[in-house]
Amino acid sequence: MRAARLLARISTAPALLIVAWLAVSLPLLLAGFFRPGPALVLFVPVATLVLWLGLRERRPPHEGDENDENDEGDENDKGGDEAGEHAGPLGAVSWWSAGGVLAVGLGFLVFQVVMCAEQVIVRRDPASYVQFATWLTDHGSLPIPQWRAAFGGDDAALRYGSPAFYQVGQDLVPQFMAGLPLILAFGGWLGGTHGLLGMAPLLGACAVMAFGGLVARLAGPGWAPAGALLLALTTPMVWVSRSTYSELPALVLLLGGLALLYDARKDEERRAAGGGRRRGLPPEAGKAFLGGLALGLIVLVRIDGLRDVLPVVVFAGLLVAGRRHRTGLPLAAGLALGAGAGLAEGFLLSRPYLDYLSASLDPLLMISAALVAATAVMTIVLRWEVTGSRLRRLGAWVSRGRTPAALAVLTALIFAAFAARPLVQTVRREPANADDELNVHFIEQVQRIGGLAVDGTRQYSELSLHWAAWYIGVPGLLMAALGAALLARRLARGRAPEWTLPFAMIAWTTVLVLWRPGITPDHPWASRRLIAVVIPGLLLLAVWGTAWTARRIRRSGYGPRTAGRFAAGAVLLLLVPIVVPSGGILASRTDQGEVAAVRRLCGQLGPERSAVVVERATADRFLQVIRSMCGVPAARTVTGATQADVRRVIGKVYEAGRRPVIVGAEAGQVAPYGRPVHAVSLRTRQDERTLVEPPDGTWSLSVDVWTAEPPPPEE
Repeated sequence: MRAARLLARISTAPALLIVAWLAVSLPLLLAGFFRPGPALVLFVPVATLVLWLGLRERRPPHEGDENDENDEGDENDKGGDEAGEHAGPLGAVSWWSAGGVLAVGLGFLVFQVVMCAEQVIVRRDPASYVQFATWLTDHGSLPIPQWRAAFGGDDAALRYGSPAFYQVGQDLVPQFMAGLPLILAFGGWLGGTHGLLGMAPLLGACAVMAFGGLVARLAGPGWAPAGALLLALTTPMVWVSRSTYSELPALVLLLGGLALLYDARKDEERRAAGGGRRRGLPPEAGKAFLGGLALGLIVLVRIDGLRDVLPVVVFAGLLVAGRRHRTGLPLAAGLALGAGAGLAEGFLLSRPYLDYLSASLDPLLMISAALVAATAVMTIVLRWEVTGSRLRRLGAWVSRGRTPAALAVLTALIFAAFAARPLVQTVRREPANADDELNVHFIEQVQRIGGLAVDGTRQYSELSLHWAAWYIGVPGLLMAALGAALLARRLARGRAPEWTLPFAMIAWTTVLVLWRPGITPDHPWASRRLIAVVIPGLLLLAVWGTAWTARRIRRSGYGPRTAGRFAAGAVLLLLVPIVVPSGGILASRTDQGEVAAVRRLCGQLGPERSAVVVERATADRFLQVIRSMCGVPAARTVTGATQADVRRVIGKVYEAGRRPVIVGAEAGQVAPYGRPVHAVSLRTRQDERTLVEPPDGTWSLSVDVWTAEPPPPEE
């Protein structure tokens, strides 16, 4: 069926292409030679190979006789395709399902391109990623030089670092992992700054289609368009897809990797049934390897992705223990290669960032190592007949007892506990470093604006499940709880094996993130912590729970028409609480005009200049902007620097054969050194910042930059 193939492929191809691009670009970056020519020349054959391995199929033993073990998906929409043609891993799929997912993805892409933000002035992470990617686009290597010679050499009054760009010796080291900047650089090569920014809507659309494909696999193809639409209209998905957030490629890799592993399982079932024997690498092995690689490469995009993929380690061990070597071993190899590449990049190119995170990263690394060792022991114990047979008998006994029902109740109680958490706990954290102190002051400012009691140590983590309810609605949250409880019982009974890994990853990450979000709690900013796994995971459970209920109604004798009406009403009930709160964000454009403002600043600076920023906030926002986008050496004065210090630096710049430009936020800050010029006067909108209610609008944003060109010192 061509519709089935279309739906299967549009949901995995984006992840495969990202895998191919990172596989090519990371080695080039490590070699200091990340340039368009070598990258594109290598990418074409690697992408061709990856797509071939990830999209090829094993035909069933008898066309049309495939027996789908997922009893939750056997009543999916059928029809509209050529009878007798192999349908791939999804079974029979209508053109409505495939076309619906594609339409939602393309509509999302067009709308988000129109509404795309221009966050290039560094205030938070998106602009930091843009400047990181801009440097890679133009230079193709790390670290970033400080260009001290442009200021006449070392001077005690100057510093070169800024937020997200650490000053380390004579170099500047970007804060974040290189995965997203490597992807953004592709857009930068194609379309400059606007092409780079446009990668965010593209990645968001790919995530929406990948989610639709995963819904098709786990809940049924008929539910795929609804699933894609639900995710596309949530506030976090709308918001995060308009700016360059690392959660975007991580989400594509997660959803695509899970879909690939589902497809590998289907191919393995066909092989076990005796169908489609062929020479060479089995299709299931290639998909399992690429699925593991996609999941492992999440670490290259987000270092905390290491926590999210820990269940994959155990799952791979269970496959090997069950002698499913064609998928277990390739999955383990791909996961190890991807996660290893991410850790290698982190320790080689982003070491100051990892050092900053050491308080949480070091325990995570130890837990990961211990889990790998424990999984190896588990695999050996399960494979050894003496112990393995006893454990299998124990598992069979447990699955027939009360444990499955107890797990379902426990799942419901966990949801209830998180819902009641604000009644019994108020989460606070005392500042432990300078960055924590800045966060305290920031939270206090937001509290004053919102009319709340001022307490900068508040983390608001006790509201984490309420955050999720803001974004997917109470009906969605309740249906997700129902789906999670039912699936916990099914899995404990040894049923719905295709849900084993998705459920484990969703449950593991959701509980950890809800317990400790680990992010500044203003919204929509904090919602980025939920969009990586929690929001799509809960929506997937909600859609599955809705599909299960619809099938129960049909099987109870009410007939397909009643079940169809229930399904339509249920989707509407899930959709309305998502759309209503997202309306304010959906219709609001933020951070407009920043690219033009920076270009005017660059034109004002001109060539052969050395920029000295004398005001802290302007230095934080523009130091790397001037360096990356204007190509002008930039430095900042230290706290307490005097006019005499600045004049000394001006003289050294002239002695170095360059022309200094003094940069500040107000005319009075640069007037002592020359005639003030209002280089940037930006008036735009920025994201709202709320703490105890969902965001529904924007705030104003004003950015001013003044420059002055000092005359040469008198001889």
